[in-house]
Amino acid sequence: MKAFVLINLLLVLCLSCEPKDTEPSLLSISENGRFLMTQDGDPFFWLGDTGWLLFSKLDRKEAETYLTQRSELGFNVIQVMVLHQLKFTNVYGDSALVKGDISQPKITPGDSFDDNEAYDYWDHVDFIVDLAKKKGLYMAMVPVWGTNVRSGHVTQPQAEKYATWLAERYAHQSNIIWLNGGDTKGSDSTKIWNSIGTNLKKHAPDHLATFHPFGRTKSSNWFHKSDWLDFNMFQSGHRRYDQDDTENAYGQDNWKYVRDDYQSVPIKPTIDGEPSYESIPQGLHDPSQPYWNADDVRRYAYWSVFAGAFGHTYGHNAIMQMHKPGDKDPAYGVREYWTEALGASGALQMQHLKKLMLSESYFDRIPDQSLIASGQGEGYNYQVATRGTDYAFVYTYNGQKINVALGKIEGSEVKAFWFNPRNGEKTPIGLLQNEGTRTFIPSGKVQDGNDWVLVLKSVE
Repeated sequence: MKAFVLINLLLVLCLSCEPKDTEPSLLSISENGRFLMTQDGDPFFWLGDTGWLLFSKLDRKEAETYLTQRSELGFNVIQVMVLHQLKFTNVYGDSALVKGDISQPKITPGDSFDDNEAYDYWDHVDFIVDLAKKKGLYMAMVPVWGTNVRSGHVTQPQAEKYATWLAERYAHQSNIIWLNGGDTKGSDSTKIWNSIGTNLKKHAPDHLATFHPFGRTKSSNWFHKSDWLDFNMFQSGHRRYDQDDTENAYGQDNWKYVRDDYQSVPIKPTIDGEPSYESIPQGLHDPSQPYWNADDVRRYAYWSVFAGAFGHTYGHNAIMQMHKPGDKDPAYGVREYWTEALGASGALQMQHLKKLMLSESYFDRIPDQSLIASGQGEGYNYQVATRGTDYAFVYTYNGQKINVALGKIEGSEVKAFWFNPRNGEKTPIGLLQNEGTRTFIPSGKVQDGNDWVLVLKSVE
Protein backbone atom coordinates (compact mmCIF):
# COMPACT_ATOMS: atom_id res chain seq x y z
CA MET A 1 0.00 0.00 0.00
CA LYS A 2 2.82 2.42 0.87
CA ALA A 3 4.48 1.70 -2.47
CA PHE A 4 1.22 2.36 -4.31
CA VAL A 5 0.75 5.71 -2.54
CA LEU A 6 4.38 6.67 -3.25
CA ILE A 7 4.00 5.84 -6.95
CA ASN A 8 0.83 7.92 -7.17
CA LEU A 9 2.54 10.81 -5.39
CA LEU A 10 5.52 10.69 -7.74
CA LEU A 11 3.22 10.64 -10.76
CA VAL A 12 1.36 13.69 -9.51
CA LEU A 13 4.58 15.55 -8.68
CA CYS A 14 5.99 14.76 -12.12
CA LEU A 15 2.83 15.92 -13.82
CA SER A 16 2.88 19.17 -11.86
CA CYS A 17 6.14 19.98 -13.65
CA GLU A 18 4.37 20.06 -17.00
CA PRO A 19 3.39 23.47 -18.42
CA LYS A 20 -0.09 24.59 -17.40
CA ASP A 21 -2.74 25.16 -20.00
CA THR A 22 -3.50 28.76 -20.82
CA GLU A 23 -6.86 30.18 -19.78
CA PRO A 24 -9.65 28.55 -21.76
CA SER A 25 -11.04 30.20 -24.86
CA LEU A 26 -14.59 29.83 -26.07
CA LEU A 27 -15.26 26.46 -27.67
CA SER A 28 -17.07 25.71 -30.90
CA ILE A 29 -17.98 22.73 -33.07
CA SER A 30 -15.50 21.60 -35.72
CA GLU A 31 -16.36 22.07 -39.39
CA ASN A 32 -17.20 18.39 -39.86
CA GLY A 33 -19.55 18.46 -36.87
CA ARG A 34 -17.78 15.65 -34.99
CA PHE A 35 -15.44 17.39 -32.54
CA LEU A 36 -14.89 20.48 -30.40
CA MET A 37 -12.23 23.09 -31.05
CA THR A 38 -10.83 26.26 -29.50
CA GLN A 39 -11.17 29.79 -30.86
CA ASP A 40 -7.82 29.30 -32.60
CA GLY A 41 -9.13 26.19 -34.35
CA ASP A 42 -7.05 23.81 -32.25
CA PRO A 43 -8.47 20.39 -31.29
CA PHE A 44 -10.16 20.20 -27.90
CA PHE A 45 -10.26 16.70 -26.44
CA TRP A 46 -12.76 16.77 -23.57
CA LEU A 47 -11.34 14.95 -20.55
CA GLY A 48 -13.95 15.50 -17.89
CA ASP A 49 -14.34 14.71 -14.21
CA THR A 50 -17.64 14.55 -12.33
CA GLY A 51 -17.23 16.90 -9.40
CA TRP A 52 -21.01 17.20 -9.07
CA LEU A 53 -21.16 18.66 -5.54
CA LEU A 54 -18.11 20.91 -5.82
CA PHE A 55 -20.05 24.18 -5.36
CA SER A 56 -21.96 23.01 -2.31
CA LYS A 57 -19.53 20.81 -0.36
CA LEU A 58 -16.03 22.23 -0.80
CA ASP A 59 -14.69 25.43 0.72
CA ARG A 60 -12.30 27.66 -1.19
CA LYS A 61 -9.14 25.96 0.03
CA GLU A 62 -10.53 22.52 -0.77
CA ALA A 63 -11.66 23.70 -4.21
CA GLU A 64 -8.13 24.94 -4.88
CA THR A 65 -6.74 21.50 -3.98
CA TYR A 66 -9.21 19.66 -6.17
CA LEU A 67 -8.96 21.88 -9.24
CA THR A 68 -5.17 22.08 -9.08
CA GLN A 69 -4.78 18.31 -8.96
CA ARG A 70 -7.27 17.70 -11.77
CA SER A 71 -5.58 20.27 -13.97
CA GLU A 72 -2.19 18.68 -13.36
CA LEU A 73 -3.57 15.28 -14.37
CA GLY A 74 -4.72 16.65 -17.72
CA PHE A 75 -8.43 16.98 -16.99
CA ASN A 76 -9.90 20.03 -18.69
CA VAL A 77 -13.64 19.86 -17.89
CA ILE A 78 -15.35 19.65 -14.50
CA GLN A 79 -19.01 18.60 -14.53
CA VAL A 80 -20.83 20.22 -11.62
CA MET A 81 -24.34 20.93 -10.32
CA VAL A 82 -25.21 24.58 -9.82
CA LEU A 83 -28.28 23.61 -7.80
CA HIS A 84 -28.39 20.10 -6.39
CA GLN A 85 -31.43 20.86 -4.24
CA LEU A 86 -33.52 24.03 -4.14
CA LYS A 87 -33.17 24.51 -0.39
CA PHE A 88 -29.59 23.31 -0.19
CA THR A 89 -26.86 25.40 1.46
CA ASN A 90 -23.16 25.36 0.67
CA VAL A 91 -20.31 24.58 3.07
CA TYR A 92 -20.55 28.12 4.48
CA GLY A 93 -24.27 27.83 5.19
CA ASP A 94 -25.29 30.11 2.31
CA SER A 95 -28.56 29.42 0.51
CA ALA A 96 -28.71 29.80 -3.26
CA LEU A 97 -32.38 30.77 -3.42
CA VAL A 98 -34.96 32.76 -1.53
CA LYS A 99 -37.33 30.24 0.10
CA GLY A 100 -36.34 27.61 -2.44
CA ASP A 101 -37.78 29.59 -5.36
CA ILE A 102 -35.59 29.02 -8.41
CA SER A 103 -36.70 32.30 -9.92
CA GLN A 104 -35.31 34.21 -6.91
CA PRO A 105 -31.54 33.75 -6.53
CA LYS A 106 -30.44 34.97 -3.10
CA ILE A 107 -28.03 37.81 -3.81
CA THR A 108 -26.16 39.78 -1.17
CA PRO A 109 -24.53 43.07 -2.29
CA GLY A 110 -20.75 42.83 -2.34
CA ASP A 111 -18.43 39.89 -2.68
CA SER A 112 -16.12 40.09 0.31
CA PHE A 113 -15.30 36.62 1.55
CA ASP A 114 -14.08 38.00 4.89
CA ASP A 115 -17.39 39.70 5.61
CA ASN A 116 -20.25 37.19 5.82
CA GLU A 117 -22.80 39.94 5.36
CA ALA A 118 -21.36 40.75 1.93
CA TYR A 119 -20.88 37.22 0.68
CA ASP A 120 -23.33 34.66 -0.73
CA TYR A 121 -23.72 31.31 -2.50
CA TRP A 122 -23.23 32.86 -5.93
CA ASP A 123 -20.01 34.65 -4.92
CA HIS A 124 -18.63 31.23 -4.01
CA VAL A 125 -19.67 29.84 -7.41
CA ASP A 126 -18.04 32.86 -9.08
CA PHE A 127 -14.83 32.25 -7.15
CA ILE A 128 -14.61 28.62 -8.25
CA VAL A 129 -15.43 29.42 -11.87
CA ASP A 130 -12.66 32.04 -11.92
CA LEU A 131 -10.25 29.69 -10.18
CA ALA A 132 -10.99 26.94 -12.70
CA LYS A 133 -10.36 29.34 -15.57
CA LYS A 134 -6.94 30.22 -14.20
CA LYS A 135 -6.11 26.52 -14.16
CA GLY A 136 -7.23 25.91 -17.73
CA LEU A 137 -10.46 24.18 -16.74
CA TYR A 138 -13.94 24.46 -18.23
CA MET A 139 -16.96 24.25 -15.93
CA ALA A 140 -19.75 22.13 -17.43
CA MET A 141 -22.60 23.33 -15.23
CA VAL A 142 -26.02 21.77 -14.67
CA PRO A 143 -28.37 24.70 -13.89
CA VAL A 144 -30.75 22.60 -11.74
CA TRP A 145 -30.64 18.86 -11.10
CA GLY A 146 -33.45 16.90 -12.72
CA THR A 147 -35.08 15.60 -9.53
CA ASN A 148 -36.14 19.14 -8.61
CA VAL A 149 -38.00 19.51 -11.90
CA ARG A 150 -39.48 16.00 -11.92
CA SER A 151 -40.88 16.56 -8.44
CA GLY A 152 -42.89 19.57 -9.67
CA HIS A 153 -40.96 22.19 -7.68
CA VAL A 154 -40.01 24.18 -10.79
CA THR A 155 -42.54 25.76 -13.14
CA GLN A 156 -41.84 26.81 -16.69
CA PRO A 157 -42.03 30.58 -15.92
CA GLN A 158 -39.66 30.07 -12.99
CA ALA A 159 -37.27 28.04 -15.13
CA GLU A 160 -37.27 30.67 -17.87
CA LYS A 161 -36.51 33.47 -15.43
CA TYR A 162 -33.75 31.49 -13.71
CA ALA A 163 -32.09 30.35 -16.94
CA THR A 164 -32.08 33.92 -18.23
CA TRP A 165 -30.51 35.23 -15.02
CA LEU A 166 -27.93 32.43 -14.90
CA ALA A 167 -26.91 32.81 -18.55
CA GLU A 168 -26.51 36.57 -18.22
CA ARG A 169 -24.46 36.22 -15.04
CA TYR A 170 -21.89 33.96 -16.72
CA ALA A 171 -22.13 35.09 -20.35
CA HIS A 172 -18.77 36.87 -20.06
CA GLN A 173 -16.94 33.76 -18.86
CA SER A 174 -15.06 31.83 -21.55
CA ASN A 175 -14.91 28.56 -19.61
CA ILE A 176 -18.63 27.77 -19.25
CA ILE A 177 -20.45 24.83 -20.87
CA TRP A 178 -24.10 24.16 -20.07
CA LEU A 179 -25.43 20.72 -19.17
CA ASN A 180 -29.19 21.07 -19.23
CA GLY A 181 -31.21 18.38 -17.45
CA GLY A 182 -29.30 16.40 -14.85
CA ASP A 183 -29.82 12.61 -14.65
CA THR A 184 -33.33 12.83 -16.06
CA LYS A 185 -35.31 11.84 -19.13
CA GLY A 186 -36.12 14.58 -21.61
CA SER A 187 -39.59 13.09 -21.97
CA ASP A 188 -40.30 14.25 -18.41
CA SER A 189 -40.96 18.03 -18.18
CA THR A 190 -39.89 18.51 -21.81
CA LYS A 191 -41.26 22.07 -21.99
CA ILE A 192 -39.20 23.12 -18.99
CA TRP A 193 -35.99 21.61 -20.37
CA ASN A 194 -36.59 23.29 -23.71
CA SER A 195 -37.25 26.58 -21.94
CA ILE A 196 -34.01 26.33 -19.97
CA GLY A 197 -32.00 25.34 -23.03
CA THR A 198 -33.52 28.03 -25.24
CA ASN A 199 -32.88 30.81 -22.72
CA LEU A 200 -29.35 29.68 -21.93
CA LYS A 201 -28.54 29.86 -25.63
CA LYS A 202 -30.43 33.14 -26.14
CA HIS A 203 -28.64 35.01 -23.35
CA ALA A 204 -25.24 33.28 -23.57
CA PRO A 205 -25.00 32.37 -27.27
CA ASP A 206 -21.24 31.75 -27.18
CA HIS A 207 -21.49 28.90 -24.66
CA LEU A 208 -21.96 25.33 -25.85
CA ALA A 209 -24.92 23.43 -24.42
CA THR A 210 -26.11 19.83 -24.17
CA PHE A 211 -28.45 17.70 -22.04
CA HIS A 212 -27.27 15.33 -19.30
CA PRO A 213 -29.73 12.41 -19.43
CA PHE A 214 -30.91 9.56 -17.24
CA GLY A 215 -28.90 6.33 -17.06
CA ARG A 216 -28.73 4.26 -20.26
CA THR A 217 -30.33 7.06 -22.30
CA LYS A 218 -29.03 9.84 -24.54
CA SER A 219 -29.89 13.47 -25.22
CA SER A 220 -30.54 12.67 -28.87
CA ASN A 221 -33.62 10.69 -27.85
CA TRP A 222 -35.44 14.00 -27.32
CA PHE A 223 -33.39 17.06 -28.30
CA HIS A 224 -31.12 16.14 -31.21
CA LYS A 225 -32.73 18.63 -33.58
CA SER A 226 -33.18 21.38 -30.97
CA ASP A 227 -31.34 24.57 -31.87
CA TRP A 228 -30.04 25.02 -28.33
CA LEU A 229 -28.33 21.60 -28.24
CA ASP A 230 -24.81 21.85 -29.69
CA PHE A 231 -23.62 18.32 -28.94
CA ASN A 232 -25.08 15.10 -27.60
CA MET A 233 -24.39 13.44 -24.28
CA PHE A 234 -25.35 9.99 -23.03
CA GLN A 235 -25.09 8.26 -19.66
CA SER A 236 -23.97 4.65 -20.05
CA GLY A 237 -23.39 3.86 -16.35
CA HIS A 238 -23.72 2.18 -13.94
CA ARG A 239 -25.06 -1.30 -14.69
CA ARG A 240 -23.66 -4.58 -15.94
CA TYR A 241 -25.04 -6.36 -18.96
CA ASP A 242 -27.33 -8.48 -16.79
CA GLN A 243 -28.54 -5.45 -14.80
CA ASP A 244 -29.65 -3.28 -17.73
CA ASP A 245 -33.44 -3.46 -17.99
CA THR A 246 -33.83 -0.71 -20.63
CA GLU A 247 -35.32 -1.35 -24.05
CA ASN A 248 -31.96 -1.19 -25.83
CA ALA A 249 -30.19 -3.17 -23.10
CA TYR A 250 -26.76 -1.99 -24.23
CA GLY A 251 -25.38 -2.68 -20.77
CA GLN A 252 -21.70 -1.85 -20.67
CA ASP A 253 -21.41 -1.44 -24.45
CA ASN A 254 -21.21 2.34 -24.36
CA TRP A 255 -19.77 2.32 -27.88
CA LYS A 256 -23.28 1.50 -29.12
CA TYR A 257 -24.60 4.89 -27.97
CA VAL A 258 -21.81 6.56 -29.95
CA ARG A 259 -22.62 4.42 -32.97
CA ASP A 260 -26.27 5.48 -32.83
CA ASP A 261 -25.50 9.18 -32.46
CA TYR A 262 -22.88 9.00 -35.18
CA GLN A 263 -25.60 8.04 -37.66
CA SER A 264 -28.02 10.81 -36.61
CA VAL A 265 -28.87 13.81 -38.79
CA PRO A 266 -27.93 16.60 -38.48
CA ILE A 267 -24.38 15.68 -37.51
CA LYS A 268 -23.53 16.60 -33.92
CA PRO A 269 -20.64 15.55 -31.65
CA THR A 270 -21.35 13.04 -28.90
CA ILE A 271 -19.77 11.97 -25.59
CA ASP A 272 -20.30 9.60 -22.67
CA GLY A 273 -20.95 12.13 -19.91
CA GLU A 274 -21.44 9.51 -17.20
CA PRO A 275 -20.02 6.01 -17.59
CA SER A 276 -19.70 3.70 -14.60
CA TYR A 277 -17.64 5.39 -11.90
CA GLU A 278 -14.50 3.99 -10.39
CA SER A 279 -15.10 2.51 -6.92
CA ILE A 280 -18.89 2.42 -7.14
CA PRO A 281 -21.02 -0.77 -6.87
CA GLN A 282 -22.03 -2.44 -10.11
CA GLY A 283 -25.69 -1.56 -10.41
CA LEU A 284 -25.11 1.52 -8.23
CA HIS A 285 -27.28 0.83 -5.18
CA ASP A 286 -26.12 -2.46 -3.63
CA PRO A 287 -22.71 -2.29 -1.88
CA SER A 288 -22.62 -6.11 -1.71
CA GLN A 289 -22.05 -6.16 -5.48
CA PRO A 290 -18.55 -5.93 -6.99
CA TYR A 291 -17.20 -2.41 -7.45
CA TRP A 292 -16.11 -0.95 -10.79
CA ASN A 293 -12.34 -0.49 -10.93
CA ALA A 294 -9.67 1.21 -13.03
CA ASP A 295 -9.78 -1.53 -15.68
CA ASP A 296 -13.48 -0.86 -16.19
CA VAL A 297 -13.17 2.92 -16.51
CA ARG A 298 -10.40 2.50 -19.09
CA ARG A 299 -12.59 0.14 -21.10
CA TYR A 300 -15.46 2.64 -21.14
CA ALA A 301 -13.11 5.43 -22.18
CA TYR A 302 -11.36 3.69 -25.08
CA TRP A 303 -14.51 1.99 -26.35
CA SER A 304 -16.45 5.25 -26.62
CA VAL A 305 -13.66 7.46 -27.96
CA PHE A 306 -12.54 4.98 -30.60
CA ALA A 307 -16.20 4.56 -31.62
CA GLY A 308 -16.26 8.28 -32.48
CA ALA A 309 -16.84 10.27 -29.28
CA PHE A 310 -15.06 13.66 -29.09
CA GLY A 311 -13.82 13.05 -25.55
CA HIS A 312 -14.72 11.25 -22.35
CA THR A 313 -15.83 11.93 -18.79
CA TYR A 314 -14.33 10.01 -15.86
CA GLY A 315 -16.01 9.63 -12.50
CA HIS A 316 -15.16 8.39 -9.01
CA ASN A 317 -17.72 7.55 -6.34
CA ALA A 318 -16.05 9.57 -3.59
CA ILE A 319 -15.26 12.61 -5.74
CA MET A 320 -18.63 12.93 -7.45
CA GLN A 321 -20.25 13.39 -4.00
CA MET A 322 -17.16 15.00 -2.43
CA HIS A 323 -17.38 12.57 0.46
CA LYS A 324 -15.65 13.86 3.57
CA PRO A 325 -15.49 12.99 7.29
CA GLY A 326 -18.70 13.75 9.12
CA ASP A 327 -21.01 13.32 6.12
CA LYS A 328 -24.44 12.05 7.05
CA ASP A 329 -25.89 9.28 4.90
CA PRO A 330 -23.17 9.06 2.23
CA ALA A 331 -24.41 7.44 -0.96
CA TYR A 332 -23.66 4.35 -3.04
CA GLY A 333 -21.49 2.46 -0.59
CA VAL A 334 -18.67 5.00 -0.83
CA ARG A 335 -15.47 3.69 0.77
CA GLU A 336 -13.01 6.59 0.47
CA TYR A 337 -12.94 10.31 1.16
CA TRP A 338 -12.58 12.58 -1.86
CA THR A 339 -9.03 13.56 -0.88
CA GLU A 340 -7.97 9.89 -0.87
CA ALA A 341 -9.66 9.27 -4.22
CA LEU A 342 -7.73 12.02 -6.03
CA GLY A 343 -4.93 9.56 -6.76
CA ALA A 344 -7.14 6.65 -7.82
CA SER A 345 -5.57 4.53 -10.57
CA GLY A 346 -8.30 5.19 -13.12
CA ALA A 347 -7.98 8.94 -12.69
CA LEU A 348 -4.22 8.81 -13.17
CA GLN A 349 -4.59 6.71 -16.31
CA MET A 350 -7.10 8.92 -18.15
CA GLN A 351 -4.33 11.32 -19.19
CA HIS A 352 -2.80 8.65 -21.42
CA LEU A 353 -5.92 8.49 -23.59
CA LYS A 354 -5.96 12.26 -24.03
CA LYS A 355 -2.29 12.35 -24.98
CA LEU A 356 -2.75 9.50 -27.47
CA MET A 357 -5.67 11.17 -29.22
CA LEU A 358 -3.83 14.48 -29.49
CA SER A 359 -0.62 12.85 -30.75
CA GLU A 360 -1.93 12.47 -34.32
CA SER A 361 -4.03 14.48 -36.76
CA TYR A 362 -7.35 15.11 -35.09
CA PHE A 363 -10.24 16.31 -37.21
CA ASP A 364 -9.87 13.59 -39.85
CA ARG A 365 -10.37 10.76 -37.34
CA ILE A 366 -13.26 8.37 -37.96
CA PRO A 367 -14.40 5.06 -36.44
CA ASP A 368 -13.55 2.21 -38.80
CA GLN A 369 -14.32 -1.38 -37.83
CA SER A 370 -13.19 -2.54 -41.27
CA LEU A 371 -9.65 -2.35 -39.86
CA ILE A 372 -10.47 -5.51 -37.92
CA ALA A 373 -10.26 -8.30 -40.48
CA SER A 374 -11.95 -10.87 -38.24
CA GLY A 375 -12.69 -11.58 -34.61
CA GLN A 376 -14.25 -8.27 -33.62
CA GLY A 377 -15.79 -10.02 -30.61
CA GLU A 378 -18.64 -9.30 -28.22
CA GLY A 379 -18.86 -8.23 -24.60
CA TYR A 380 -15.43 -7.83 -23.03
CA ASN A 381 -13.88 -9.40 -26.13
CA TYR A 382 -15.07 -6.50 -28.28
CA GLN A 383 -12.34 -4.74 -30.22
CA VAL A 384 -12.80 -1.22 -31.57
CA ALA A 385 -10.85 0.63 -34.24
CA THR A 386 -10.43 4.25 -35.29
CA ARG A 387 -8.18 5.94 -37.83
CA GLY A 388 -7.09 9.13 -39.49
CA THR A 389 -5.51 9.57 -42.88
CA ASP A 390 -2.11 8.27 -41.83
CA TYR A 391 -2.64 6.40 -38.56
CA ALA A 392 -4.88 3.77 -36.99
CA PHE A 393 -5.64 2.66 -33.43
CA VAL A 394 -7.20 -0.68 -32.42
CA TYR A 395 -8.15 -1.39 -28.79
CA THR A 396 -8.45 -4.74 -27.07
CA TYR A 397 -9.60 -4.85 -23.45
CA ASN A 398 -8.29 -8.28 -22.55
CA GLY A 399 -5.22 -8.92 -24.67
CA GLN A 400 -6.94 -10.95 -27.37
CA LYS A 401 -5.08 -11.22 -30.67
CA ILE A 402 -5.98 -8.53 -33.22
CA ASN A 403 -6.48 -9.46 -36.85
CA VAL A 404 -5.87 -6.33 -38.91
CA ALA A 405 -6.75 -5.50 -42.50
CA LEU A 406 -3.84 -3.36 -43.63
CA GLY A 407 -4.02 -0.80 -46.42
CA LYS A 408 -6.67 1.36 -44.73
CA ILE A 409 -4.29 4.26 -44.16
CA GLU A 410 -1.85 5.98 -46.52
CA GLY A 411 1.61 4.74 -47.37
CA SER A 412 3.23 1.58 -48.68
CA GLU A 413 4.73 0.87 -45.26
CA VAL A 414 3.60 1.39 -41.69
CA LYS A 415 5.34 1.49 -38.35
CA ALA A 416 3.56 -0.60 -35.74
CA PHE A 417 3.81 -0.41 -31.98
CA TRP A 418 1.85 -1.21 -28.83
CA PHE A 419 0.48 1.55 -26.59
CA ASN A 420 -0.15 0.64 -22.94
CA PRO A 421 -3.30 2.41 -21.57
CA ARG A 422 -2.16 1.75 -18.00
CA ASN A 423 1.05 3.77 -18.19
CA GLY A 424 1.20 5.40 -21.63
CA GLU A 425 4.34 3.53 -22.67
CA LYS A 426 4.97 2.56 -26.31
CA THR A 427 6.64 -0.67 -27.43
CA PRO A 428 7.86 -0.91 -31.05
CA ILE A 429 6.71 -3.85 -33.17
CA GLY A 430 8.45 -3.05 -36.43
CA LEU A 431 8.16 -1.80 -39.99
CA LEU A 432 5.53 -3.58 -42.10
CA GLN A 433 4.22 -3.61 -45.63
CA ASN A 434 0.86 -1.83 -45.65
CA GLU A 435 -1.11 -4.57 -47.38
CA GLY A 436 -2.90 -7.83 -46.71
CA THR A 437 -3.89 -9.01 -43.27
CA ARG A 438 -1.76 -9.55 -40.21
CA THR A 439 -2.31 -10.88 -36.71
CA PHE A 440 -0.89 -8.97 -33.75
CA ILE A 441 -0.60 -10.62 -30.34
CA PRO A 442 -0.34 -8.36 -27.26
CA SER A 443 1.99 -9.09 -24.37
CA GLY A 444 0.71 -10.92 -21.32
CA LYS A 445 -2.13 -13.28 -20.57
CA VAL A 446 -5.55 -13.08 -22.18
CA GLN A 447 -7.52 -11.66 -19.26
CA ASP A 448 -9.77 -8.71 -18.51
CA GLY A 449 -7.78 -5.56 -17.83
CA ASN A 450 -4.78 -6.57 -19.96
CA ASP A 451 -5.76 -3.87 -22.41
CA TRP A 452 -3.63 -2.62 -25.29
CA VAL A 453 -3.85 -0.26 -28.23
CA LEU A 454 -2.29 -1.34 -31.49
CA VAL A 455 -0.94 1.75 -33.27
CA LEU A 456 -0.19 1.83 -36.98
CA LYS A 457 1.53 4.89 -38.43
CA SER A 458 2.19 5.61 -42.12
CA VAL A 459 5.81 5.92 -43.18
CA GLU A 460 6.44 8.98 -45.33
